[in-house]
Amino acid sequence: MADPKSEPRRPLPNAKEPDTGPFWQATKGHELRFQQCDDCNEVVFYPRRHCTRCLGRSLTWHTSSGEGTLYTWSVVRQSYHPFFRSRAPYAVAWVDLDEGPRILTNLVGVDDPATDLSIGQRLVVEWEDHEELAIPLFRPA
Repeated sequence: MADPKSEPRRPLPNAKEPDTGPFWQATKGHELRFQQCDDCNEVVFYPRRHCTRCLGRSLTWHTSSGEGTLYTWSVVRQSYHPFFRSRAPYAVAWVDLDEGPRILTNLVGVDDPATDLSIGQRLVVEWEDHEELAIPLFRPA
């Protein structure tokens, strides 16, 4: 039996980074969060300290339902990173959340990402839990 500590590990984001930290901290409770500007109503994602439209600094956090549609994807057939090497082929995708943000993620629960996906396909978040945070992945709904 393989030692779990010797298994390749997913590279993880810094959950304490000032701009994205609140997003990653919320993932621990399986909350997929995004910001919206209080001044112009622009949806802001990825998290940051200012609005990307008006540069306002008054942003409010909202929680997504975790549902959306497939905007586009690419199939990774070869990876040199030890964690991803055994997972190829896999899909890296842009997902349009129902609330407006577009998120870059991996797709899971797909036998053949070259043939089993289609633009506009409905997707739902699935969480990959780690000690300090969870990674939002998406699977067909």
